[in-house]
Amino acid sequence: MEGLGILWTIIIGIAAGAIAGWIMKGRGFGLIINLIVGLVGSFLGGWIYGLLGITTGGILGVLLMSVIGAVVLLWIISLFKRSAD
Repeated sequence: MEGLGILWTIIIGIAAGAIAGWIMKGRGFGLIINLIVGLVGSFLGGWIYGLLGITTGGILGVLLMSVIGAVVLLWIISLFKRSAD
């Protein structure tokens, strides 16, 4: 996400978190939680893409990578949540 600047990073993080929340539960978790999920998801997505040798280009590529990472993050969280119930 280098070169995009902090504002784009925040915007993409919010969007990725909201999209991932919609995919996993049908709705987001609010602005702050969506931002956190999206930002952590972007790092996770970057790590997954790196393992697979996939590169991204442009804002849409970074958004897709961030959404994939955020969905994986929410899935992992749901595993822990189920085991606690």
